[in-house]
Amino acid sequence: MREYLFMALISAAVTYLLVPLVRRFAIRIGAMPEIRDRDVHTTPTPRLGGLAMYGGLVVGLLLAGQLTHSSEALAGTGAQPVAALIIAGGLITFTGFLDDWWGMDAFIKLAGQVAAAGVLVFFNMRLTSIPLPEAWGGPTSVDYTLSTVITILVVVVTINAVNFVDGLDGLAAGIVCIAAMATWVYSIIISQKISGSNITATAAIVAVLIGTCLGFLPHNFHPAKIFMGDTGAMLIGLVLASSIVTVTPVDTTAISDMNEFPVVVPLLIPAAVLVLPLIDLITAVVRRTSQGLSPFAPDRGHLHHRLMDIGHSHRRSVLIMYAWTFLFSFLVVGLSWVGVPVLIFPAVIVLAIAVLILMAMPRWRGRGGAHAATPDDPDDDGGPPTGPMPPILPILPQDPQVKRQTPPSGGPSQERASAEGKPVIPAFPSRS
Repeated sequence: MREYLFMALISAAVTYLLVPLVRRFAIRIGAMPEIRDRDVHTTPTPRLGGLAMYGGLVVGLLLAGQLTHSSEALAGTGAQPVAALIIAGGLITFTGFLDDWWGMDAFIKLAGQVAAAGVLVFFNMRLTSIPLPEAWGGPTSVDYTLSTVITILVVVVTINAVNFVDGLDGLAAGIVCIAAMATWVYSIIISQKISGSNITATAAIVAVLIGTCLGFLPHNFHPAKIFMGDTGAMLIGLVLASSIVTVTPVDTTAISDMNEFPVVVPLLIPAAVLVLPLIDLITAVVRRTSQGLSPFAPDRGHLHHRLMDIGHSHRRSVLIMYAWTFLFSFLVVGLSWVGVPVLIFPAVIVLAIAVLILMAMPRWRGRGGAHAATPDDPDDDGGPPTGPMPPILPILPQDPQVKRQTPPSGGPSQERASAEGKPVIPAFPSRS
């Protein structure tokens, strides 16, 4: 346990200390794009925060390879997780760096994601079996070709799910951090039933990922001083996907006594920790393709945009999505530990969706509607306007409404106010 905490703290410290250096570098090379229509921030903000996250990740992984307990587990997986994640992470970070700096075609970026996933497969970090419950035939091994295809698919989908949800300050880093925490807790729980190197290796990988996200969040939470950009979003998506790949090959017969629906363990754990990004990804693809657009075409229809459009502030929208991710992922992890009827799991899904809807309703902002609420603090601007502002028309002197409402200067009301000793504030100071 102390090793996991040490890895997380070192990764967090390195990431936190590297961010100011990366921020100055991003400003110097001009990685501060202009504000786009779909953006919610109002001032140009440097990107490339993922470079600092990569530095924290590399230091944390190298440290994990030197500690007694974690190094034995990483070496016993039959793969080379440290080398695989450093090389694949470097490739995906470089791809994101070019995209954040110069811009990149979506299909070229997709090729970079596939190449990074291919590096994981090359170092034997791949899905070797699918853990099915005994009623469905038990764990099923897959051949090398199918294993490669499934692993690449899992990695690419996870990277894009995290990238799609990265739209508000601190959102992607916080959600991935919560997902990594849930995966870590799940790994610790099943390690009490199974002694396997892949379980311990998963716990070490997500401990480093947790520290990396926590070290970046102080600089990225609203109002953000720097964005992680595609450089960071794709990197943490890759690392989270690698933890899913390493934790999934589990012998369900050994942990079937943990609950009454072993299909949840561990098939639904990865889905649970990624449910919010996946929902956002699926709805975005459906929305864009139904409008005749590319699935990669950017728009302003993500879940976090909708929360802000109904009146929630920037910071509160992020906290709502944090809370929903935490509720769903940790409820599923808890159900994988406690014996419950199989029908409980669909009920949990319904409950989680209901809580998300309730938390997103404008009336939860307080009396008077969304616009009556005040920001959480002076730095929270409450987000951008949710629609076009009405034009401000100039006041014309010949307007009869203006003539009726403008009191004559020096009139009886002004003389009476002066006589009573009250200050007189002219309605039109420029005319006084």
